[in-house]
Amino acid sequence: MIQKSDKIWMDGNLVDWDKATVHVLTHTLHYGLGVFEGIRCYRTEKGSAIFRLDEHIDRLFASSHIFNVEIPYSKRDIRQAIIKTVRTNKLRECYIRPLVYIGCGAMGLYPKGNPISVAIAVWPWGAYLGDEGLEKGIKIKVSSFTRHHVNSSMTRAKVCGYYVNSQIAKKEAIACGYDEALLLDPEGYVSEGSGENIFIVRNGKIKTTPVTTILEGVTRDSIITIARDNRIPVHEELFTRDEIYIADEAFLTGTAAEVTPIREIDGRQIGIGSRGKITQKLQSIFFDIVKGKNKKYEAWLSRI
Repeated sequence: MIQKSDKIWMDGNLVDWDKATVHVLTHTLHYGLGVFEGIRCYRTEKGSAIFRLDEHIDRLFASSHIFNVEIPYSKRDIRQAIIKTVRTNKLRECYIRPLVYIGCGAMGLYPKGNPISVAIAVWPWGAYLGDEGLEKGIKIKVSSFTRHHVNSSMTRAKVCGYYVNSQIAKKEAIACGYDEALLLDPEGYVSEGSGENIFIVRNGKIKTTPVTTILEGVTRDSIITIARDNRIPVHEELFTRDEIYIADEAFLTGTAAEVTPIREIDGRQIGIGSRGKITQKLQSIFFDIVKGKNKKYEAWLSRI
């Protein structure tokens, strides 16, 4: 269950958690057109720091731009609001959820003149796929549901309604005894998880899906950068599900999932059946960075 914090930022005002409500006829609630971000704030030896805040804000505005939803605040406004909300709630570590939504007004598919609102909530949140999953790896299932086609949904945007696809895939996976789902693209190639990007390791080289049919993950970009900085080759190219079956290692990345190893897919053990050496190395470097222990990547932290 979500752990309540004290205040939620709503259109410039800090509102009590239980009073942060919207009208039942809020347009986004009915039709799903809203954009959001998931961001993490970590505790470091020098206080709290938000990981790659500016990149997340850039993606929030890019998502809005793709769908012609004009955010009534500047990037600087949103940045300051996020920091203020974290500070106000006195959380040393937390998950941050900015949400841009279309408010109550005209109904029907075209929200002519409806107000655009922004909310920012923060709350404590541990490992999304479990602490054990971070260490020992998780079991995933290739979903019977397909990821969005690029001409039916614009996949570069992080849109509320898109996650219906993710929910049904994840529900199916859990019902079948797995921890997470993996979706294929309309051509049958590996796309991404329900809320994560995927990487595989074979013969010391890393592969990850190109951004054509996936959300361009901030954590994904971070891991690609870290790997290349450590002279681990990374290739962005299409691959099939059976290539995961014979991979030496595999892992998922995302703000919520962070860097989570995959130990099994579709009943098949991956590599040694636990976290592999390259995955462990990247995971270790990543957590050192977000906790402020690696000065090389200090620019990725917004200290508050």
